[in-house]
Amino acid sequence: MSKPSFAGRSLVRAFTRINRRRPWHRLPLPVALLNIIALRIELRWHNLTDTRTPDPSTRRGPVTIDQCPHLAGRFRTPDGSYTTLDDPDMGMAGTRFGRNVALDKAFPEAMPGLMQPNPHTISRTLMRRETFTPATSLNLLAASWIQFQTHDWFSHDRDLDVPLELDLPEGHAWHENPMRIPRTRPDDTRVDADAHLPPTYRNRLTHWWDSSSIYGSSEEQQKRVRTFTDGKLVVQNGRLPLDAATGTAITGFSENWWVGLGMLHTLFTLEHNAVCEALKNKHPEMSDDELFGTGQLVVSALIAKIHTVEWTPAIIAHPALKIGMRANWWGLLGERLHNLVGRVGSNEEISGIPGSPADQHGSPYQLTEEFTAVYRLHPLLPDQLALHSLADGSLIDTMEMPEIILLNAEKVLSSGVKSGDLFYSFGIAHPGAVCLHNFPAWMQDLTLPDGVRLDMGAVDIMRDRERGVPRYNEFRRQLHLPAAKSFADLTDNPVWAKELEEMYGDVERVDLQIGMHAETPPKGFGFSDTAFRVFILMASRRIKSDRFLTDCFTEDYYTKTGMKWIADNTMVTVLKRHHPELSKVLDGVDNAFAPWKEIA
Repeated sequence: MSKPSFAGRSLVRAFTRINRRRPWHRLPLPVALLNIIALRIELRWHNLTDTRTPDPSTRRGPVTIDQCPHLAGRFRTPDGSYTTLDDPDMGMAGTRFGRNVALDKAFPEAMPGLMQPNPHTISRTLMRRETFTPATSLNLLAASWIQFQTHDWFSHDRDLDVPLELDLPEGHAWHENPMRIPRTRPDDTRVDADAHLPPTYRNRLTHWWDSSSIYGSSEEQQKRVRTFTDGKLVVQNGRLPLDAATGTAITGFSENWWVGLGMLHTLFTLEHNAVCEALKNKHPEMSDDELFGTGQLVVSALIAKIHTVEWTPAIIAHPALKIGMRANWWGLLGERLHNLVGRVGSNEEISGIPGSPADQHGSPYQLTEEFTAVYRLHPLLPDQLALHSLADGSLIDTMEMPEIILLNAEKVLSSGVKSGDLFYSFGIAHPGAVCLHNFPAWMQDLTLPDGVRLDMGAVDIMRDRERGVPRYNEFRRQLHLPAAKSFADLTDNPVWAKELEEMYGDVERVDLQIGMHAETPPKGFGFSDTAFRVFILMASRRIKSDRFLTDCFTEDYYTKTGMKWIADNTMVTVLKRHHPELSKVLDGVDNAFAPWKEIA
């Protein structure tokens, strides 16, 4: 943890006093922006907790670019190593998740408290959707997008041999008792020096914002997706190829697959190939490896930009956040001036984080268990997809979600359904609101391709408990927020408050997911202010810690063509490039994740 400047500490102290009386989102716009900056300073100061083995001899030491293995200094590596030259192992696949809470608050509860209240009962009583509650400010692409991103950022391995066993109450409807939930695979890299740490877990993916969901997190995965010609990725007739043995798409990460995910993977695979064509036209001397590496840099940076200045302001439709997220990318001077004159100094507030000096803020870069927890957004998924014609808007078909997920997804994508119809249908459909009683019922009895049968609501509760993520009130304390004094204090909905009291009895026992879904969010927010505190910290950190988005975010690495591609493109332009038939519904659309205009 790094101590901020005197000015930064003073700003934190001032807004700590102000926020006791009024939260940031109820302040005048300029003051709210300053408040968000103060919150980020405080969180960087206190909430970046290292879980790595204290002994540095277990890791590779600093290197120069010239000392890196072949091309590792110039481009991203498949496993994320050498992204930080001072600490080449930082953030690579297979390294530990960090924490955003104090280590002494990150231990899981002992039995029987770990299982109380019963997660399956919570899932069926407080989470289950009876009537779909839409998030009307968003379209369904927003739900696909966030899964596309989380598959780039994190994945825990499962241990099927030693499951968590959950005793079910009388009258349960589950097929077995006890319910068996695959345990998170323990970290097998721990040594005696780690004895003081809470349980640790390792990320199967790279921690970096490198689009590993497309490119893979290992050399073996990356070889499968590359053509090794002109830097391009494998595409067959405009679609991703399928693995003959499993029937799944060959891409960087294809678990938990569904139609919405397949659409975005295909779209950005095509975008990578378009970037490579543009690079080869300008730089015919570039080798296949150079074209591929530069293409990955450009596409992953473009995706980071889209997430920062398009997806996030769509799901957090608050004026301060729209300005704040754009400032993350371009600085408070704004996009127009940034594109006209470039950076004005190294200050991230003035000219944005991309291109500013990298900074780990006193703790090695790791995504965290708490970051994973706040991205459990399953209520975004609907119950069905209404497929409409892009030609005339007519209803072609209505598909239940189980018909378009997992192995069924490829049946739909290869059935002759037009991509334009799919994207249009996603553009006019709403995802679900992230709140209580809106968890998809079809996800509460879900059979995976490997035969494992899960209540995903119960899994979401157990994952946080198992990994030592604090329950709701303690989570808020750790993030410098006031704890709820009562159930009525937690939510403005009196019916929900009564249901919570009946389930938990003690407000201190409320699970994080349940508390966040019950909490009344700020106006325009698609999720809770509690979750937002982790986003404030980690959204900036994913950029600020990454050499390729800071010190090396230059034409020397990306080329002039690549930097212009990032600056000139948005989600709308990407969609129109590969699906020009969408122009008639996208012309005039500012944000591709907001509802599109419908064809009469």
